[in-house]
Amino acid sequence: MNPPASHLTAALAGNPNAGKTTLFNALTGARQHVGNYPGITVDKKVGVARAGDRRLTVVDLPGTYSLTAYTQEELVARKVLVEERPDVVVDVLNATVLERNLYLAVQLMEMGLPLVLALNMMDEVRAKGMEIDLKRLSELLGVPVVGCTARNSEGVRELVETALDLAEERRGSWRPLHISYGPDLDPVLSEMVCAIEREAFLTATYPPRWLALKYLEGDEEVLALGRAAGPLAATLEAMAAKVADHCQKTLASYPEALIADYRYGFIASVLKQGVILAGVRERIAFSDSLDRVLTHKVLGPVLMFAVLYGVYELTFRLGAYPMDWLGNFFGLLGDGVTALLPEGLLRSLLVSGVIDGVGGVLSFVPLILIIFMLIAFLEDSGYMARIAYMLDRVFRTFGLHGCSVMPFIVSGGIAGGCAVPGVMAARTLRSQREKLATILTAPFMTCGAKLPVFILLVGVFFPDNQAQALFGITLTAWLAALLVAKLLRATIIRGPSTPFVMELPPYRLPTLKGLVIHTWERTWQYIKKAGTVILAISVILWAAMTFPGLSAPEAERYAAARAELAARIEAAPAAARPAMQAELETLVAGEQRDRLQGSLAGRMGTALEKVTALAGFDWRTNIALIGGFAAKEVIVSTLATAYSLGEVEAEASAPLVERLAGDPAWTLARGVSLILFIMLYAPCFVTVLAIRQESGSWKWAAFSLAFNTLLAFALAAGAYQLVLRL
Repeated sequence: MNPPASHLTAALAGNPNAGKTTLFNALTGARQHVGNYPGITVDKKVGVARAGDRRLTVVDLPGTYSLTAYTQEELVARKVLVEERPDVVVDVLNATVLERNLYLAVQLMEMGLPLVLALNMMDEVRAKGMEIDLKRLSELLGVPVVGCTARNSEGVRELVETALDLAEERRGSWRPLHISYGPDLDPVLSEMVCAIEREAFLTATYPPRWLALKYLEGDEEVLALGRAAGPLAATLEAMAAKVADHCQKTLASYPEALIADYRYGFIASVLKQGVILAGVRERIAFSDSLDRVLTHKVLGPVLMFAVLYGVYELTFRLGAYPMDWLGNFFGLLGDGVTALLPEGLLRSLLVSGVIDGVGGVLSFVPLILIIFMLIAFLEDSGYMARIAYMLDRVFRTFGLHGCSVMPFIVSGGIAGGCAVPGVMAARTLRSQREKLATILTAPFMTCGAKLPVFILLVGVFFPDNQAQALFGITLTAWLAALLVAKLLRATIIRGPSTPFVMELPPYRLPTLKGLVIHTWERTWQYIKKAGTVILAISVILWAAMTFPGLSAPEAERYAAARAELAARIEAAPAAARPAMQAELETLVAGEQRDRLQGSLAGRMGTALEKVTALAGFDWRTNIALIGGFAAKEVIVSTLATAYSLGEVEAEASAPLVERLAGDPAWTLARGVSLILFIMLYAPCFVTVLAIRQESGSWKWAAFSLAFNTLLAFALAAGAYQLVLRL
């Protein structure tokens, strides 16, 4: 039965860097982050495209180069195609590298799916002086072909209409493409297909010839399904092993390689038949010319470090004044609430728990916004992929893979990412060992949660060199991650390295709209987290830092001392009152600190101080670090709350940076120690869950909690003792 037009579903497939996510946004109007590197889209996303009164539900599949099911992306994409059976598949191709992108299209055609080819980046094809005959390509492949440019919505309406027309025409029927794979494979393919059809072996799910090809390719998922389906599986595996042995002896090759060769041969024969027409303006591609400089063996890394340093320099130069204004605003807001409300729990909750806690995090929004915009520019321009390319050789030295670079960058390799999508981006790694080493070390990066903490600390300890200090912290995080990865790969995660292949997208000038959207999305997530998660944790920690407080005898002792001193001030001559007033403030501050130290959180922090003193952490710092296990931003809000509860009103209204900088206990040794510990200790709770999901075991999630924290404390304590002695 033909499904109603309103219920038609399209799966959006394509290679990484083909512009699939950009096209998804153009089709559906969805707001989704766009990056120029593999691994950015790791989950299925859904939106609705419209053409007149017709609607098409669009499922955005993970970017993948093939359907061979080596990686999780390929497995997820194939699972959706086979099990959900979309009414039409739209394959997004980078038209500037058509031959390479058609490889996935051929595999989709071999499955027999109703397929529309969306040749994206047609503006760049024209800029190169080339022309693609879309009608001729459609005739040769037997599928509709539409040219488009997703970034400016060119051809998007035609694409939706074409997809809807094909979905309604095909009514869900599959028509597999048959390609000859030569005299060595064709006979055994035919024999396998006959056996599969005769036994109806998995044919309810897969086309027979496609299933036979998977056996020749040694597809592990299909082999496992076959073994569970019946005895024919053993026969098919034996046939595949026999032909593999024959290919090895006669051709020094193997079936999977031959299949790939014949697929590319098919693609080449199609393209040679008048599909690509070179224009008179043939020239070296602009991207290639830039890459000769930007990815040069010597000059490339130098320019890369200059670009990354420039990100931090610009951030602090442009964001210093807005950050001060926002910090002063929250200070004035706290003063206003203090003046309006009488002393008590409600005022303490609002001022110390909410305003100082959440405001301490939100005051960094200007710097966060600027750094997010600069990172979005690097991603959308295509330069971020070049960073991955240049770092590949370095990573391989430390037992990682070139594809590990992207998870590191997404996690905050250039400050401001998030370890959760960074860990998920490790799905692109084929080797389980390299994947484990990556997801265990990616959380070391300077994520958006750590960023306000480090901005606070460099403001306290390096006020005149903030950009240089934050850049140094970022480089230290990279070095620590690489060294720990090397340690893990040499001990508990031993194994060979796998080869690295990465397609570099063409350089593009980011659009202002795209930069604004990407910057706002990330900044809004930060603000929303501060207004929800951080607010909730701040209130909980405020309660833990307020109750039970002082015992009755202690409270009475302080009350009597305050009353006595107040009476003395009242009776004293005017000249003596300022000194006595200062004495009263000191008494009040002592009472506040004792009340804080007597709270539940204070007792925990004090109990840990016997150990953490080795790294220079006092009980208040311990409270903040405990909160950091939930979310790293909480470190700032907890410190703000702790110092607000533990100081007299005049001091509590000052920005947190000034309060810490004015505390003699906050020495450079403590600063270095604290930066190292926060950089390396346990990932936040959500990241731990992501590690569990991606590793498939709680063992590795628990390992990241324990190992990272022990390593962080050992290095922090060592650094503290070393700096003390310098």
